[in-house]
Amino acid sequence: MGYSGPNLRPGLPMSERLPDDDIEFDFFEDVDTSEQSPPDWLHEEHEEAEPEQPRPPRRQAGPGGGGGLSPRGRLIALVAGAVVLAILLVFLILSCTGDDKADIYGNYMENMTVPANGSAKIGRDLDAALTTPGVKPNQLATTLDGLADLQQQELSEAEAIKEPGALGEEQAAALESLSFRISGMRRLADVFRATAGSDDASGAALQLAAQANRLVTSDVIWADLFRNASLAQMRSDGVSGVPVPESDFVQNPEFGSPGYWEPVFERVNGAATDNGTPTGGLHGTGIVETKALPSGVVLSTDVENIVTAGTDLAFVVTVEDTGDHQEVQIKVTLTIEQQPSPIVATKTIDSINPGESKSVTFSDLGQVAFATKTTVKVDVQPVEGEANADNNSASYPVIFSLG
Repeated sequence: MGYSGPNLRPGLPMSERLPDDDIEFDFFEDVDTSEQSPPDWLHEEHEEAEPEQPRPPRRQAGPGGGGGLSPRGRLIALVAGAVVLAILLVFLILSCTGDDKADIYGNYMENMTVPANGSAKIGRDLDAALTTPGVKPNQLATTLDGLADLQQQELSEAEAIKEPGALGEEQAAALESLSFRISGMRRLADVFRATAGSDDASGAALQLAAQANRLVTSDVIWADLFRNASLAQMRSDGVSGVPVPESDFVQNPEFGSPGYWEPVFERVNGAATDNGTPTGGLHGTGIVETKALPSGVVLSTDVENIVTAGTDLAFVVTVEDTGDHQEVQIKVTLTIEQQPSPIVATKTIDSINPGESKSVTFSDLGQVAFATKTTVKVDVQPVEGEANADNNSASYPVIFSLG
């Protein structure tokens, strides 16, 4: 096709030009391209072109329209996924929270173990002070004040420990327990000073027992309101396996009784001495019996004793206060006389009252000689002022067997 220039129409002579007003721009008209056939020359150039492949039909969404989800289905799936994710996050948070709680409780209890153990040792030192041979009231009072000062340090250390929020009441109970121990020892010291030299032993014992009950109470507070309550709170929080320290201060179950304190008072206020020898009654101890374990055979000094010996071999020696006064720090020694080396062990009875019997057990004695005659000997150290020590020693002929 050619282009003949403006105002010209193909096939007309030049003299028959159209007026400018009648010029038609047919190529600007809208053409329906969907119905218009391509020109012949286009067919001629592409006669050998590949036929156009038909497009696959679109998959319809929704019901009956193939595997796609409707908008509502997609929303449900999205919500379900969000719920699952939230549950997983909750479990993860709870798991991490549980681990954190266990660490927090563990660190706290580890810190509280220091003043707990320190205070328990002071309780043992108090028992040793009360059973010191020859101690006088003012000396004992000074020792008690010193122990109270040490207990104050343990309280200060406990006060500096930050407890988990859930254990506020338990921490307060622990501090109260330690405070009772301080006041109990200071008041005991005051009573010993105030009653020094008094003849009213029973009255002094009542006063001492009243103050000693502060120490007994301290153990109850620690056990019930700190230790047991802390364990219960941790169980409630899902925490287990964290040890809570014990702190037993009182060594004798009769500590809060006047019956415990009267012989103590009499001893420390003693009885006057004559050239170093206590007066005012008899002093003495004696062996009641010696028993072999695990058989339970009571040994005789007169006949040969056959004793079955194994890894659990032990001897129980029972000692009685045969005098009129409380005796303290009584050493008991057991000797197995065998070759090449004898076996020797010593135990101590802290205190024993007139007419009272107490036992000590000797175990973990080592290897004994079998099928050989030997002697098991028991010696109880005489107490101060003891005039007759004949019943303080006993020798038992023994043959050890394998059973």
